[in-house]
Amino acid sequence: MASIDEATIIKALAGVRDAERGGDLVALGMISGLAIKDGHVAFAIEVDPARGEKAEPLRAQAEKTVFALPGVLSVTAVLTAQTKGRAAPKGPPPQMPGRGGHGHGHAHPPGPQDRGTAHLRPEKPLMPGVKHVIAVASGKGGVGKSTTATNLALALKGLGLKVGIFDADIFGPSQPRMLGVAGKRPTSEDGKIIEPIEALGLKVMSIGFMMNEEDPVVWRGPMVMGALEQMMRDVRWGELDVMVVDMPPGTGDTQLTMTQRVPLSGAVIVSTPQDIALIDARKGLAMFKKVDVPILGIVENMSTYICPNCGHEEHIFGHGGARLEATRLATEFLGELPLDIAIRTTSDEGKPIVISQPNGKHAESYRRIAQRVWQKLQEADQPRG
Repeated sequence: MASIDEATIIKALAGVRDAERGGDLVALGMISGLAIKDGHVAFAIEVDPARGEKAEPLRAQAEKTVFALPGVLSVTAVLTAQTKGRAAPKGPPPQMPGRGGHGHGHAHPPGPQDRGTAHLRPEKPLMPGVKHVIAVASGKGGVGKSTTATNLALALKGLGLKVGIFDADIFGPSQPRMLGVAGKRPTSEDGKIIEPIEALGLKVMSIGFMMNEEDPVVWRGPMVMGALEQMMRDVRWGELDVMVVDMPPGTGDTQLTMTQRVPLSGAVIVSTPQDIALIDARKGLAMFKKVDVPILGIVENMSTYICPNCGHEEHIFGHGGARLEATRLATEFLGELPLDIAIRTTSDEGKPIVISQPNGKHAESYRRIAQRVWQKLQEADQPRG
């Protein structure tokens, strides 16, 4: 298969004219954030905010033009709006650092004209065939949120449900490795609809599939939001009972985008028992409540350390803090999970403990949480009398 480089893409985009502005996309400085990885291409088109959806044909033409190039497997073109009163820079877009022609999957940050921009692609239903979308979130990193999301998704699948998992952590994607599919690349037959990766019976999508594990993502907000919506809207998710969203830590742009653009059925908050983690978990919980997303409950992770040699239990991070917090906030306590090396190693090996040790007590803990989450989702579906 022929390789594709930036010069070829820029040359092709120079043939796409913006009739309203009387020039081509490259000469007008409308292209930014160009990223290339193994035939997958992404870029942003800067337009005046007043044009809004009227610029959609221009975006579609640019996408079609690049997809026609030999070696291109898929194209993601998003519209971003220039900050009012600031003109787009002339000349070609910023260069991707460290590139020699193949691309490394990390884009040079768009220039200052991207600040204060808004994603303008016309709204379409996101994941229309998914019955329930649940967010697995935490106020801070390092509490085992991704491990919990992975095992929860697999436990839900074990209930006989059709389940997908969406890795919304653009800057620190974990799902490719945790599900044993790191290095795989999604495909697209028409350059528009992407086929999700199948892993352990789950449908999976992550920005991690578009890049090498060691490559950083250095995008500003508009490109991040565009990538998130692309992975939700233009992936062939099909009919699913539950979509588990592995959220990034904190309460930033990604969280707001998900809560505003996706009808979330609820959120599961993951925390360790220690006070500092609970403070941040409280912030995350408050954010979801503020945007009217139901809180399905709190999970206390790393609740107890279990020595792999003698089985002795020690409360390194304290114990019961999340349970007390759930009581204080009138939120259900879904369960606790230990700090056990087996949970960590199975996740690192791409064989999560629910699959690799299905008869163990840890897998049973995840299943109990999954059963309660599914029960609450079904209860929410019942008409109120």
